[in-house]
Amino acid sequence: MADTGTLTRADLAEILNRQIGLSRADAAAMIESILDHMTTAVLDGENVKISGFGTFVLRDKGQRIGRNPKTGVEVPITPRRVLTFRASQGMRQKVK
Repeated sequence: MADTGTLTRADLAEILNRQIGLSRADAAAMIESILDHMTTAVLDGENVKISGFGTFVLRDKGQRIGRNPKTGVEVPITPRRVLTFRASQGMRQKVK
């Protein structure tokens, strides 16, 4: 695993290779498949819950008024979709 402070797809594939014995190609394909399924589910409006880790939710945020911090001028912020993540209780306890 690279020591960059970031866990990458390649790192996950390497872990599957070492711990389960999958070939590097099969491990990389499995990671890609899982991420594709998660992305498709979120885009289809489903929540993605990984027990013991957390939940990914796609939310629609309505239009609102924001303020330019430098000038103080009010500016409308357009509606948009945002992806949120909420860590599970178990994950929050581990992070403490």
